[in-house]
This record gives sequence, structure tokens and C-alpha cells, in this order.
Amino acid sequence: MDDHSAALRTISAEELAQWCELHNDLTIIDVRSPAEFETMHIHGSYNVPLPLLTEHTADLADRLGHRAVLVCQTGNRATQAQQRLAGIGVQTATVLTGGVPAFEAAGGQVVHGTARWSIERQVRFTAGLIVLASLLLAEFLWPGARFVAYAISAGLVVAALTDSCLMGQVLSRMPWSKVKASPTAQSAIRSIPVAPQQL
Repeated sequence: MDDHSAALRTISAEELAQWCELHNDLTIIDVRSPAEFETMHIHGSYNVPLPLLTEHTADLADRLGHRAVLVCQTGNRATQAQQRLAGIGVQTATVLTGGVPAFEAAGGQVVHGTARWSIERQVRFTAGLIVLASLLLAEFLWPGARFVAYAISAGLVVAALTDSCLMGQVLSRMPWSKVKASPTAQSAIRSIPVAPQQL
């Protein structure tokens, strides 16, 4: 992907692996939770979780250069971050298609840490478990429990339509999803070097 096709604003894992080898002006921003970042992240990337980026978009924009790539687990949160940056005029942020797992599968250099489930996987497991438990409860003990399954199903539909997930936000605050020190604007955004053209 060359600079003139940046309007597409996506990059494949294979292309990003090449960029990592060829360009020293590359800034990779990982918008996943600190726990997901600690589990596995692209070597040299910076963790700016999506809620933090949303709150401090302009501060981050001041640090992004011509070659900035936004990454997450699947591409959904990175796309939200890209839209947020585009809203304040940043058109150079590119989204990694397939997220960090795709980058690792393409042979890109990643750093492994404490193994944890991604927030998306936690949501799938929790929603499925609640629906299954409520349907079994409705079948054998309390028929009204089926309404719990309806509520969870409706919540998943709303999450898909709005591209946001309340269950994911709740799960990201659970003890097993926490790290010792979550990044702040000071520790995350200000740790990113200012782009050369802005010095």
C-alpha cells in the first residue's frame, strides 16, 4: 500500500510486517485494553486504549506522523479510533486488517506476556453462557428465565448495530482483565515520540 492509497485507510498484516522492516517513521497505536496489550502486542507499538484515545484524540493527533497504524484484536476498535481521528481532520491513520493475531500469523514480530482472553472472546463466552443457562433454567425450573436470553440476544443486536458493547466495557473492568498499572494520558500518549515533521 503506497502513500497515495491512504484514502483506503486499511493495511494487511503482510504489508504492515514489510512497513516495520522498511520504515523508521512508523507509529503503531494499539487501542485494545491494557490486559489484551499485555497478553500480546506488536513489537514497538504503543498502548492507547480506545476510551483513552476517545477522550484525548487531539493530544494523540499531535503525535501522529505520516505513517500511523491503528491496531486492535479484529479491526473493529481500530476502525472506531480511525473515525474519531478523522473527525478532527487526521486522514493519515490506517487500520490493520485482522488485528494483532493476523500480524502474528503473517510472521510479524510480537511480544507475548501473561495469557488472557481478549475482550471479544470474553463477551462471546459470557453471552453464550448466560443464554444457555437461562434457557436450561426456563426448560426445567422457571419459565420466566427465557426473558434473560431474550435480553442478552437483544443486547448483542444493539451492540452490533451501534458498534459498541456494554458487556465488553463491564468485562474490561473485571479483576481478571486488569493489569497492575493502566495507562493514563501522561504515560500513554506522551510516551509516543512527536512525529519528525512536527518537531
